[in-house]
Amino acid sequence: MKKKIIHTLVYSYEIPVLLEEHLICLKPRSNGFQKLCNFDLKVFPSSHTIFPVISENSDDTFKAYFTEPTNSLTIKAESDIETRIHPDLYHIKNNFDLSLPLKIESNNSLIGFIKGWFPNGQHDPAAIKIAQEALAGINNNVLDFLYQLIELIKDRVKYTPRHLGPAWTSGRTLSERVGSCRDLAILLMETCRCVGIPSRFVSGYQFLDQAPEKYELHAWTEVFIPGFGWRGFDPSGCGLINHNYVALASSSEPELAAPVRGSFVGPSNLKSELKWNIEIT
Repeated sequence: MKKKIIHTLVYSYEIPVLLEEHLICLKPRSNGFQKLCNFDLKVFPSSHTIFPVISENSDDTFKAYFTEPTNSLTIKAESDIETRIHPDLYHIKNNFDLSLPLKIESNNSLIGFIKGWFPNGQHDPAAIKIAQEALAGINNNVLDFLYQLIELIKDRVKYTPRHLGPAWTSGRTLSERVGSCRDLAILLMETCRCVGIPSRFVSGYQFLDQAPEKYELHAWTEVFIPGFGWRGFDPSGCGLINHNYVALASSSEPELAAPVRGSFVGPSNLKSELKWNIEIT
């Protein structure tokens, strides 16, 4: 399926400010599931320097430096991308051992993706509890675990949009019984890590057959499955992701997958505003 995505962000400030370094993560990946045919990035004001950076997860990002004060910042990314059918993992032969816990000790690049969500490296007790429930009654297989876990999450937590604030902890999401896509992505990520499944947070787009009044960025989780590699699962959507998803960036920390990160120098009480628009056709 071919898609054109135009993502525009406009930051406005009540007086001119000095923009500091900004990191822009709006270039879709190009891999076996999505082919990036064309990408164009425009940044205003024009008095800037921009160069590409490859992130720790091999995502294409851009670093921008600005030289003159401005009262606005506009970032516009246009992408032409072709997505491909995702095979159904539950019906594909895999000769690797998929029993839990997964045998990943020999792969040092995956160790960081099983650490606990808390700053001290420990796992959230709420995530441990729901992981134990998902393990009950299955054959200790990673795919069976993921299927049962996502069903549990959908039963316990109602998806609701939330634009402001960082992602919630697993405990808060489960106690509130509601959560945004980023909250649910963290819940799935943390619960998978409790049983030794490498997982990471992903930001991107989800194309809908019935277009909403306004598209927004979406978030889901990628888990590493021996023999299948990194595969996406959306606890606030269809479970195993399909060709309607376009990934931008991934990280162990959700804030590191934000579309734009940066700061500015100005008065402490300065008023600022962000407007965004995402067109997908």
